[in-house]
Amino acid sequence: MSKKKGAMGLLLTSIMWGGGFVATRHALDGGFSSLQINTYRFMLASILLYLLYIKRVNSNINFRTLKNGIILGALLFLPFILQTEGLKYTTGAKNAFITATNVVIVPFLAWLIYRVRISGKKILCSVMALIGIAILSLERDLSFNYGDFLTLLCAFGFALQILYVNKFSRMSEVVTLTLIQFITAAVLSAICMLILDPSKLNPTPLGIGGLIYLAVFSTLAGFLLLTVCSRVVSGTSAALILSTESVFGTFFSWLMLGEAVTLKILIGSIIIFVAIIASEVDFSDFKNARIKYGKN
Repeated sequence: MSKKKGAMGLLLTSIMWGGGFVATRHALDGGFSSLQINTYRFMLASILLYLLYIKRVNSNINFRTLKNGIILGALLFLPFILQTEGLKYTTGAKNAFITATNVVIVPFLAWLIYRVRISGKKILCSVMALIGIAILSLERDLSFNYGDFLTLLCAFGFALQILYVNKFSRMSEVVTLTLIQFITAAVLSAICMLILDPSKLNPTPLGIGGLIYLAVFSTLAGFLLLTVCSRVVSGTSAALILSTESVFGTFFSWLMLGEAVTLKILIGSIIIFVAIIASEVDFSDFKNARIKYGKN
């Protein structure tokens, strides 16, 4: 796969994930609980992925891939629960942009775990992102919406998961690793669902449609494309492309859910998006290009 095709694949992933905010809202409003959504989305995605790649999976299962997949699945389970639960108390647009701050959080977790140096630019961008979150989420009395708080915790969870996906995807066969990750997330979600939310299913057609979208596009296609395309696209470029998920999430929330895009939401979202882009762009490339052009 070429870098150009890899970049297009990641952009497609962002579009599908942006649509996932609307699909999650439909599933929640259509009779599914947060735990039911995540249980059945990962369960369905696991079944479909295995049927598509039976031979490859059977020939690539080993202890290391199994261990890495279980770790990734556990790290995937928690942020998805937090994101889905948070969406019950906040808008799709706010949920999308706060989730996108995981791009800014990653460098700080990399410093804590791997002692990777943090640049001044990363710190400045993180401060910008926090200002954007404050404008986007704080109420007039300076209180923080419960759904926004859960979504911010979700962003930390996704940032941690991104770090370990980058590490483990280079050590194991990607389809098998992705499948084990899905199965682990499905099992953990099912256990929690049976204990904490044993209510009977009573979904509407709209809820079922939302769940199918989440399983097929947001989960199966999205994470498979992410794992495959990340091998040919640099981490910086991949993070920048995936950050557009928040833009698509806001657009689809406005287009399909009729959510109002107020000036407060617009200003906060722009600040967060600028912080995300600035954290990933190497401005020295522009400086070097300008110097080179001046010499000519």
